[in-house]
Amino acid sequence: MSQQPSTTGHRTDRPAGRRAGYVIAVLVNAVLLWLINVSPGWQTLSWITDRFADVVWVINLSLIASIVANAIYVAYDPPRFRAACQIVISLIGLGASVLLLQVFPFDFSAYTLPWATVARVVLVIAIVGSAISVLVEVVRLVRGGTRRG
Repeated sequence: MSQQPSTTGHRTDRPAGRRAGYVIAVLVNAVLLWLINVSPGWQTLSWITDRFADVVWVINLSLIASIVANAIYVAYDPPRFRAACQIVISLIGLGASVLLLQVFPFDFSAYTLPWATVARVVLVIAIVGSAISVLVEVVRLVRGGTRRG
């Protein structure tokens, strides 16, 4: 069944599809949390330095916030509530990206490719993307969370 435009010009969402997406997000973030903190753990990667211990807390906070929000969305996901939660998640992600860029707990000296530059560019893109996400979600919150199709 495809999404059909409504008489207001907005596409109708399929709740089952959204819920499946929320469940997938919970699972992916839970796996990442496990991989970073339990097995194999961030310490096993040769290109991550001991300074990662200074930022792992904010990465965990970001993953946990996403898990909690997406778990709630499975049962309750009105647009304004979702927008408010996404603002919080994006702000945490923004903080995590800024802290990772400041601490930069990576050592790519064993590699010939400029991975440090690539990682810095990716972090800057994440910062810009998170800032844009906050602005978009603020607009959704103010407008009632409606989506244009």
